[in-house]
Amino acid sequence: MGAKELLQEHIAKTAVLTEKEFDYFFSHFSPISFKKGQTIVSAGDHVDCEYFVVSGCLKAFYINDDIKMYILQFAMPTWWTSDYNALYNQTIATINIDCITDAEVLCLSSNDREKLCAEFHQVEHFFRWRTNKGYIASQKRLLSFMNNNVKKRYEELLALYPQLYNLVPKHLIAAYLGVSRETLSRLQAHK
Repeated sequence: MGAKELLQEHIAKTAVLTEKEFDYFFSHFSPISFKKGQTIVSAGDHVDCEYFVVSGCLKAFYINDDIKMYILQFAMPTWWTSDYNALYNQTIATINIDCITDAEVLCLSSNDREKLCAEFHQVEHFFRWRTNKGYIASQKRLLSFMNNNVKKRYEELLALYPQLYNLVPKHLIAAYLGVSRETLSRLQAHK
């Protein structure tokens, strides 16, 4: 499935656009290809767009003062990613986004997103729905960190996203869970 068809199918789950409206909507996206390991956003960058993943896998992460990496999000096909704080508040990026695999994305600028939302109620509805779903997912993840032990968080991740385990290196899964690679190895040995 091509990028246009993938995005159209994704949008159609929430918003109703005519073929002509979708063509206009799609014309505001820029396709970009990235290689494995390539950086898309670095802490300190100006951020003016968000990315819809067509193929591949990205990671959004934070590096603290002790040089410890915390994975905030893995982004697989049909997922969106950006440094949303920097994007919406027009500040510099505090997170990094790079490619775990080769990736194809569609880039939508903040200005174009706002323009499209003003022009089409259905587009505004889609972006509001998507933002709400992202907020709910973040809230669930935070609650899981506060209430569950590592084993339970590992089991939740496995149940929700089993494809990650064949796609993402184990040290990155460990960083997502907030544990060492050795702890993850022990959890995998006991499953």
